Amino acid sequence: MARKDNRGRNLRSGEYQRADGRYCYRYSDPCTKKRQTIYNTDLAKLREEEKRISRDLEDGIAVSVEIKDLDVNRLFERYISIRELAISTKVNYQIMWDNHVKEGLGIMKVIAVKPSHIKALYAGMSRADYAHTTIKTIHNMLYPAFEMAVEDDIIRKNPVKHAMRDYGREPKERQALTLEQQRILMDFVEKSQTYRCYLPMLQIMIGLALRVGELIGLTWDDVCIPEQQVTINHQLVYKKRTEGFRLYVSTPKTEAGIRTLPMTKMVKRAFLKQREIQLARGPIEKAVIDGKTNFIFTGRNGLPMMPSAVNNVLYNIVKTYNDEERVQAKRERRKAILLPKFSCHILRHTGCTRMAEAGVDPKVLQYMMGHANISVTMEVYNHITGMERIEKELQKIEERMVI
Repeated sequence: MARKDNRGRNLRSGEYQRADGRYCYRYSDPCTKKRQTIYNTDLAKLREEEKRISRDLEDGIAVSVEIKDLDVNRLFERYISIRELAISTKVNYQIMWDNHVKEGLGIMKVIAVKPSHIKALYAGMSRADYAHTTIKTIHNMLYPAFEMAVEDDIIRKNPVKHAMRDYGREPKERQALTLEQQRILMDFVEKSQTYRCYLPMLQIMIGLALRVGELIGLTWDDVCIPEQQVTINHQLVYKKRTEGFRLYVSTPKTEAGIRTLPMTKMVKRAFLKQREIQLARGPIEKAVIDGKTNFIFTGRNGLPMMPSAVNNVLYNIVKTYNDEERVQAKRERRKAILLPKFSCHILRHTGCTRMAEAGVDPKVLQYMMGHANISVTMEVYNHITGMERIEKELQKIEERMVI
């Protein structure tokens, strides 16, 4: 005879009613071969859960207690542990995760996450004025992690799919300094008692179009003045490790980042001037970071400059120039010629743009920049516009034509 509950209703196979009135359903997990039990005080709700379990069992979706208790944080840990990523990328991902996901979505059970939860996360970041690229980075971590859960038969559908829509500010187009802005910048720094010491650094940043990590990671062992060459095979990054935040040596993200760059005369003079500046400071204890020492761009304590410190130098230069220019323009009753606020990355982009404007071959420029993909380099060429470029190209045609 069928078992009945305390209200006389027939109970199905696997269903039971406990002495405390709670209903339970027992089934075998096909993966672990273990008996699993679910509980509910309402029989109708228990049977809704039974239907879901039966459907999951038929579709091969894992339903064990271990899987049901898997939260998003542990799913991400599993995903990041098996991905082949550069150490610096993994560190970046972990910082982003800790800041935006860990204490919120991260503690949710994977099987409970719906598309609305993902959209709520993105919308919250957007309202907090995070950039589109920041939200996209979070998306690029969540999507493959949940896709892995789909492939492992933990969930049926990926809730992150199609969630990345209309969130955050679109990234602003990178604007290189114009030739006139570059001239104004260099003239001001050269004449400034406060900022003159940074002129060699700016000349090298633009002349070699270096990433900020490559710049601060440069050692005198990487520079060969007689052969006029600079070897780029590492960078310095400031990231969190087990012992906390610190600078450490990292290899470039791709093989394309390892390169040997020729010096222009301006860059050679800049390195020689930088050596004079270091010698003028007097003897200081040389910092050693992961076996690297003899750094070129250091503070008075001998430690390499931090990436944020380089950016702050640029911001302070622009602010000081603009403040002085406003006063001078008012005195001369003319419109002030101001410089835009720019970062290390903009100076790298400026150096790349100058080379492209000079007609450097795209493949050569790709190598110089350390771009893994030529499409990144070509974006620079595609942004060089105006009659000046058109006239230069027509001049090339005219010079080659035989009349």
